Amino acid sequence: MKPILTVEFKATQHGQDFYEESVPLHSPEELFEFIAAGGGCDNIPDEVEEIQMLFMAPEHANKLNPMADKQVTLELGMVYITGPLSDIVQTADMLLDKAGRGELSESFLNVINAGT
Repeated sequence: MKPILTVEFKATQHGQDFYEESVPLHSPEELFEFIAAGGGCDNIPDEVEEIQMLFMAPEHANKLNPMADKQVTLELGMVYITGPLSDIVQTADMLLDKAGRGELSESFLNVINAGT
């Protein structure tokens, strides 16, 4: 199964950017497991200044609504989610739902400036 998204972690030291590991995710469920309490998001080092989530281009272009495939970026604190507009809108909706249900880790809420 091909990944649908990758997560990269960027830190800057002495004016030079360093990209830490790139985590491939294969489904929206894997993304939400990663940012849930106890997920990998809790282990992000303090040195990380930016998290980039990059959705892969769709396998088949949306011919009925090409706007759905337009590349956009959603910025939430230090998290930048980039990909096709349809994926970003769906992910944002799921983030709101899961945040409202208390299903996101405090670490993730803090990095998107939504923590307590």
